[in-house]
Amino acid sequence: MSNVQNKTDVILIGAGVMSATLGALLKELAPDWKIKVFEKLARAGEESSNEWNNAGTGHAALCELNYTSVKADGSIDISKAVKVNEQFQLSRQYWSYLVKNKVIRKPQDFIMPIPHISFVEGEENVTFLKKRMQALSSNPLFHGMEYSDDLTKLKEWMPLMMEGRTAKDPIAATKIDSGTDVNFGALTRMLFDHLKKRDVEINYEHSVKDLKRTVDGSWEVKVQDIKSGKTESHIAKFVFIGGGGGSLHLLQKTGIPESKQIGGFPVSGLFLVCNNPEVVEKHHAKVYGKAKVGAPPMSVPHLDTRYIDNKKTLLFGPFAGFSPKFLKTGSNLDLIGSVKPNNVMTMLAAGFKEMALTKYLIQQVLLSNEKRMEELREFIPNAKSEDWSIVVAGQRVQVIKDTEAGKGTLQFGTEVVSASDGSVAALLGASPGASTAVHVMLEVLEKCFPQHMFEWEAKIKEMVPSFGVSLVENPELFHELHRSTAETLGLGIESGKKATVSS
Repeated sequence: MSNVQNKTDVILIGAGVMSATLGALLKELAPDWKIKVFEKLARAGEESSNEWNNAGTGHAALCELNYTSVKADGSIDISKAVKVNEQFQLSRQYWSYLVKNKVIRKPQDFIMPIPHISFVEGEENVTFLKKRMQALSSNPLFHGMEYSDDLTKLKEWMPLMMEGRTAKDPIAATKIDSGTDVNFGALTRMLFDHLKKRDVEINYEHSVKDLKRTVDGSWEVKVQDIKSGKTESHIAKFVFIGGGGGSLHLLQKTGIPESKQIGGFPVSGLFLVCNNPEVVEKHHAKVYGKAKVGAPPMSVPHLDTRYIDNKKTLLFGPFAGFSPKFLKTGSNLDLIGSVKPNNVMTMLAAGFKEMALTKYLIQQVLLSNEKRMEELREFIPNAKSEDWSIVVAGQRVQVIKDTEAGKGTLQFGTEVVSASDGSVAALLGASPGASTAVHVMLEVLEKCFPQHMFEWEAKIKEMVPSFGVSLVENPELFHELHRSTAETLGLGIESGKKATVSS
């Protein structure tokens, strides 16, 4: 049984970037609250937030073509791109606050400036990119974006990709210099170091086994110490389930009505990583292409300059893989164990609807290394097999739920599921994920602590100045915050150049 010492205000399950962000926000807003963290691995940021398991783009929809879709009338819908960009700006502002307040001393250890480029081939795709550029260019959030289909200009932007390229089809690209590379593993560890100094109790190698309501509406959380095998109960008024793919199982254990009719579909990722420093030095950008027909949105091919352990690296992918595990360190029974009487029809409906995805995953799993190299050569024509090796990225669990679009609809975003009384919240889903952690955790605060939001608002606005304000509708505020955060985070002061087109 639980004793008085095991009572706390907040329990955070999982030591990833989401729990780290929520813990850091709560320590500013309610410094007297007691917080406990339980993580089954030996240190923070080792699963979904880890730098090798996470794309690290700093998703701001600057180059991700899947955030801008073509409407029935042929025009481009930029609403999702604008939404994701606005959400990323909140992260930038909060990280800037952490740097100013010496919580983070060297921002370059987790964030670096890097151009974001969208690259397309073929007449139809070039037309799409041009239209996308026109749709985005009048929006203040995308200021500084350039479009070009001029080969000389493209060689300047992407020398490695243009080497040996014979332009059979038209090619074009857009480029924006205010993009970033974010090492979410490093950021997560910095935040947990900070939380430890703020008297947050962090328990590594502790696995959460069960969650049950107590008579007074609190939560009893059963936790096993992996080393000793001993199980303890901890009681908290509020529980946040931020266990990556493992969140679904724990959400199901809560038994809250909101946890019903929700399933999960795991997709693993593989990347090619470049081992030749000379090749790495020839590329300095994140270049996103267009997803192949039949491919899911999370499989958009991209060639990424990354900074990992302060070393410049080059990754290409992702190639989808399949594993029934919900976490990289999970169990092969995760998928089957997530099927319950209340979600079995939802899961079956998804299986029937997503035949194209299933076929795509089977094809991806069967890809040989040489076939993967052929896909890389669509980006780098001269790529040599000996310069590249495979790295297994993290598991992502896509949410399946019943929506207006029908039963068993596969979701490709990040979402929070919370109890009606706000006593428990779980984070499910994948991309844009970590990049929008601040927005997502502010949403958790609004859903779960509405009674405190009035007293917290001034402090939240100190940490995140544009909280509650549309940056699209306040371009002057956006430009000022973008400039000041760039300066604080060492991203270079924006030149404020307007969108330009050369052809």
